[in-house]
Amino acid sequence: MTEATTYKSEVRDGMRVDWDVPVAMDDGLVLRADVYLPIGPGRYPVLMTYGPYAKWLSWQDGYKTVWELFSKDHPEAISGSTNKYQTWETVDPEHWVPDGYVVVRIDSRGAGRSPGFIDHYSPRETQDYAACIEWAGVQPWSNGKVGLNGISYYGSNQWHVACLQPRHLAAMCIWEGAADMYREFCYHGGIMCTFLPNWLDMQIKTIQHGLGTRGYKSNILSGELVSGPPTLPEAALAKNRQDIEKDILAHPLDDEWHRDRSPDWSKVKTPFLSTASWAGQGLHPRGNYEGYVRAAAKEKWLEIHGLEHWTEFYTPYGRELQKQFFAHYLKGEKNGWNRKPRVMVKTRHVGERFEPRTEKEWPLPQTKWTKLLLDPAHMSLGGKGPAKKTTITYDGLGDGVTFFLPPADEETEILGPISAKLFVSSETPDADLFLVVRLFTGDMKEVTFQGTVDPHTPIAQGWLRASQRKLDKKLSKPYWPYHTHDEKQPLTPGRVYECDVEIWPTGIVVPRGYRIALSVRGKDYVYPGEGLRLSNMKNEMTGCGPFLHDNPRDRPARVFGGRVTLHAGPNHPSYLMLPVIPGKKRGNKR
Repeated sequence: MTEATTYKSEVRDGMRVDWDVPVAMDDGLVLRADVYLPIGPGRYPVLMTYGPYAKWLSWQDGYKTVWELFSKDHPEAISGSTNKYQTWETVDPEHWVPDGYVVVRIDSRGAGRSPGFIDHYSPRETQDYAACIEWAGVQPWSNGKVGLNGISYYGSNQWHVACLQPRHLAAMCIWEGAADMYREFCYHGGIMCTFLPNWLDMQIKTIQHGLGTRGYKSNILSGELVSGPPTLPEAALAKNRQDIEKDILAHPLDDEWHRDRSPDWSKVKTPFLSTASWAGQGLHPRGNYEGYVRAAAKEKWLEIHGLEHWTEFYTPYGRELQKQFFAHYLKGEKNGWNRKPRVMVKTRHVGERFEPRTEKEWPLPQTKWTKLLLDPAHMSLGGKGPAKKTTITYDGLGDGVTFFLPPADEETEILGPISAKLFVSSETPDADLFLVVRLFTGDMKEVTFQGTVDPHTPIAQGWLRASQRKLDKKLSKPYWPYHTHDEKQPLTPGRVYECDVEIWPTGIVVPRGYRIALSVRGKDYVYPGEGLRLSNMKNEMTGCGPFLHDNPRDRPARVFGGRVTLHAGPNHPSYLMLPVIPGKKRGNKR
């Protein structure tokens, strides 16, 4: 197959597949799409993904250790398929085409089989996506309704393209998809996250268009070049992709660059199912919650589950949920989806046990917002703070301090957004606050949970750079502080500052006798045990997965390395606020 070839079509495994179909953009660049169709003639609804992970790269080749773990632990998720066409974070055509859907996979500009300059989540990329949707909507095999469905990148860019409101876009399933470029991808609470630069090295450079013979050979299409056909020198490849670390460091505040790569919620009107994961601390779930709360769409649902980042998308549970949703919006089936409760929760218990139930709103209307005051004298959390001024000091780049609740006297559910208010002073002009909500047994053994890719994550995490403590007064709520991140307000050493910290939403049923704890640290949480290595990740998984904050250019010791003091007492009521769900009103089982 050569660059000049229009496309190749064949019948295999009960489908007709058109490989490398050209899709022309308004600037003349041609993207490449694979189209999986039912064999019979007709017009069918379309399920589309558009993104950078190379449509000819099998999951088994590109993400070897993840596939081995997934297929071993969840055989039910891969049954009923040859799994020949499994690609990272997209639907399996063998599970969808027989149900009367056309599955379209498109390599985004500069990735896989599509030439061009890679600029992730940029306005140009979003315009391309909208053009692909409109192209699919008028093809002879299309019924004119295009649905978007995919995980992570293939979920996040749905928020963006929805803002352009393409005419043929009928429904979206955003499965664990971040939204806000500043607050979720690049800077957590104003602290730079090193995930994207590492991700670029491990998952984007490896499939960039132009790698040609130096890249992967496809098992999906018998040895064809995943990132070809041209084989370009490294200098040419570098010119064809953004330097994402340079871009992030050049934009330390939430400016136009970040806003261009984030959704305008007032323009997101397409019906959608937003699915979040308890496991996703560090990247995706915040966008799923914010999208559900703030998007202008009238028809929207929120689903929350657990386990690894990818698992429930492929299990019978996840597929059935997606199929009911898309059958309603793309096929017009009267299957009861429109009567489905707007919030679906898989309540998490210790031991990765989940109990499904439904709710009417998010946050849950019965939530009891519970303030737990810090007492540095006893390193405790409780309903009453110290009667007089009390402080505790820790190294600004160190392991920090931990405050404990007494053992729970009854089973207690915590579910929803979390916040903290801390009164802080520093010896230096700034301080980075890493807040970790943790769970311990009665004999003080820490209990961790399956994260996105890390098997040992705490309950919840939040971050704040103290110089970026300024709040957006219109968007902030007591349980969800929303920071503007539009200016820096350096600290005067020794002066006490009030800092409200957003801690990303979570859910856990705390067993009787267990204890909740809050750690306030000067660096990332580290699980005190053996980590995990994955073939597609640069760093070992040690509690925070790949979502670390260790770029020395962002956190110089002269600015952040001074001793930090937490203040408590009548004039400085530092607290953690938890969303406690009353036991008798936890919702209705499905």
